[in-house]
Amino acid sequence: MRNVLLFLLLIPMILEAQDSTSVKPKSKLSGQWRTYYMTTFNKDDLKDFEALATGGKLKYQYYPINTLEIGVAVYNATNLGLQDLSIPDESTGRLSRYEEGLFDRLDIENDAIFLLGELYAKYKIPKHTFTVGRLKINTPLVNPEDGRMIPTLAQGFWYTHTTKNLNIFQFGLINKIAPRSTAKFYGIGESIGTYPVGRNRSGTASLYAGNTKSDYIIFTNAEVQLTQKLRLGIWNQFTQNISNSLYLKPKLKLTSTLTIEGEWLHQNKIGTGGNRIDSLRYYNQNSADVVGLKMAYTYHCTIISLAYNRIVAHGQFLSPREWGREDLFSFQKRERSEGTADNHALVLKYRNELEVTKEKLRVTTILSVGRHWKPKVTDAILNKYAVPDYTHINLDVFFTIKKLKRLKPELLISSKLGNGAIPNNPNFYFNKVDLLHVDLIFNYNF
Repeated sequence: MRNVLLFLLLIPMILEAQDSTSVKPKSKLSGQWRTYYMTTFNKDDLKDFEALATGGKLKYQYYPINTLEIGVAVYNATNLGLQDLSIPDESTGRLSRYEEGLFDRLDIENDAIFLLGELYAKYKIPKHTFTVGRLKINTPLVNPEDGRMIPTLAQGFWYTHTTKNLNIFQFGLINKIAPRSTAKFYGIGESIGTYPVGRNRSGTASLYAGNTKSDYIIFTNAEVQLTQKLRLGIWNQFTQNISNSLYLKPKLKLTSTLTIEGEWLHQNKIGTGGNRIDSLRYYNQNSADVVGLKMAYTYHCTIISLAYNRIVAHGQFLSPREWGREDLFSFQKRERSEGTADNHALVLKYRNELEVTKEKLRVTTILSVGRHWKPKVTDAILNKYAVPDYTHINLDVFFTIKKLKRLKPELLISSKLGNGAIPNNPNFYFNKVDLLHVDLIFNYNF
């Protein structure tokens, strides 16, 4: 793998030898200071949690020539000690689900994380970009998911080709991942299981953490304008020895204000699914399929959308939560559809931008209301994490202060309400349903 990455790094250097154009060296120092308050109110006597973190990112970019960028970024998350998160809920014996994610969830007593999250060389010529090293990538299933202090980061090689009519073609090869809420980079198989593992098909705790074998992920992507009104996105994610995920996303512009989108995600097992032994295997099924449909209406500063997703019953949609959020139409912050089969989800979103005070304060609000029909919590084959039926209501508010343009406050209020008959077991409620969750974030970008 190291030899492959070294060879890929040499490609842009060879091309550079053919380009004698250069400018004086330039550099750039930037970053973000983030202070993050988070709290969760659980049902009845189940334990409530709160946490306060501060930290952020410091990034330096150096341009020795006009086609080459060298970048390095250090990330930090510091626990300000609002609550001892190592003390579990008494009735379930479990820790917080959300608050511990602000810090190193594998060592919750580690009060300060420092991570060399980016260290890369990027070479750009017209229509072509080559990047190698530690970097951010953004794909449907591997992405920064920047809802904590430190995003998910990757190590490897990335190539992007953009044509004159804005068609995009990408190729990526990743051999390490630093999951958000952890303090280092892990091998691909090693990274799977650093988050909660749920249940296996027999209903006992999954054992794939530390037992999953995979060395790399290969990504291919095309974003193509087929007609004036129709655009097609295609992603393929090949995870060596585990699974392959093919994602298709057509988008049709019906009118100047109305669009319709579809999506299909097909997964199938590759190799041993992570391990030759069934009880230690991560991808312990043959295949899975997710289909979706979304309609969106835009009027001035308002967007209203209605989205539906269906996970077919023959297999769980499985994607390591360590690697990012699921970029599906029905996704809502603070919950996932991953780990489920025979699942339906319907989500209505309303987004609006409002000038509260002319030329002083702009507020962007995103209200989403989702109804998620889940399999029975007792069915481990269809419901890996035992999440009940629920209704999900999110209000996300972003503030833009004209005189403080670098300051970007955000408020998230999330409520999940359990539906139907749920067994009287606190494990089916704790950090899952019948809860209220609040985030207050102050981002200062410089």
